Amino acid sequence: MSAPKKVVLAYSGGLDTSIILKWLQTEYGCEVVTFTADLGQGEELDPARKKAELLGIKPENIFIEDIREEFVRDFVFPMFRANAVYEGLYLLGTSIARPLISKRLVEIAEETGADAVAHGATGKGNDQVRFELAAYALNPDIKVIAPWREWDLTSRTKLLDFAEKNQIPIAKDKRGEAPFSVDANLLHTSSEGKVLEDPAVDAPDYVYQRTVNPEDAPNEPEFIEIGFEKGDAVSINGEALSPANLLTKLNELGGKHGIGRLDLVEGRFVGMKSRGIYETPGGTVLLEAHRGIEQITLDRGAAHLKDELMPRYAELVYNGFWYSPEREMLQAAIDHSQHHVAGTVRLKLYKGSARTVARWSDHSLYSEAHVTFEDDAGAYDQKDAAGFIQLNALRLKLLAARDRRLKG
Repeated sequence: MSAPKKVVLAYSGGLDTSIILKWLQTEYGCEVVTFTADLGQGEELDPARKKAELLGIKPENIFIEDIREEFVRDFVFPMFRANAVYEGLYLLGTSIARPLISKRLVEIAEETGADAVAHGATGKGNDQVRFELAAYALNPDIKVIAPWREWDLTSRTKLLDFAEKNQIPIAKDKRGEAPFSVDANLLHTSSEGKVLEDPAVDAPDYVYQRTVNPEDAPNEPEFIEIGFEKGDAVSINGEALSPANLLTKLNELGGKHGIGRLDLVEGRFVGMKSRGIYETPGGTVLLEAHRGIEQITLDRGAAHLKDELMPRYAELVYNGFWYSPEREMLQAAIDHSQHHVAGTVRLKLYKGSARTVARWSDHSLYSEAHVTFEDDAGAYDQKDAAGFIQLNALRLKLLAARDRRLKG
């Protein structure tokens, strides 16, 4: 690959991406544009601007953007229409943020005339795949630079030495071994590494940032109502909220009640297993609510087919194929199923659990007349079930008769 002339870097303002910024300048002699996304990670982003300026980036080449609404509306909500869960447990909080970051990297590259983008993902993880598959899907000619796969800064000591040599500010708490690494956005927090690397050892309590210990959560349950339209949550307790504001509110409610903690050993796309501590308070409540409203508004055949498609959909998101035709095909089918997924769900939040306790909808398929144990006034003729059973039993009876004949 020829040396890039101008690179758009996904920049957090932290030590690693600051080192990457300087490394790009010294290694390639190129101009660097920084992009810092506010995805609801809960950190002040102004220091990232000051850090970039300190490292010689021109003000017009510093992009700091609040993309929380786009993140929830166009990425989180479509994924939750699918009830996507990876390996039965993980709500894909890190995975779903990467295609949006890549989208903006590619767009900013086009806006600024840059010929390359760069990210700070390591060569061991999933994020390198997610960033790069998304970038290539959006611009097949873009160059992607992954410094962790190129440089010789293979230890924390070497990184700190490089920082000191190039006068990159180092926070005091970075001089020692960091206890663990954290990735956060409005959907979740993800903690990995160091004190969490041995899956046989309990995660220390200080790892958790968004949720109280369920044992310390309020002793009284809290009941909330979530309104849905076309598969997306639109209100909490009757108050209409934008996608990002709704998820923010659910995070507050779920976190207060200790909901959404997960200690998971997962199979990475690159082949190894890793242990992560995830907190998805609002997402856990949202998934339960969405399942709750689908129970009365979604036909059995559509619901069961969705559940068959879901693991494939979740795997595509996890592996970085958000912009693939197969994910888009699945999304079209899933979105079609959501036209009548509207109504209200009441949930009980209590000491680590979110449980549906009631649901109602003008689009409901539930017919009390058909299921009642009282007089159904002719809504259902129970005698019809006899023929239904006989037809379904026919092949089983033929199989049993054959087996009995052969044994005899």
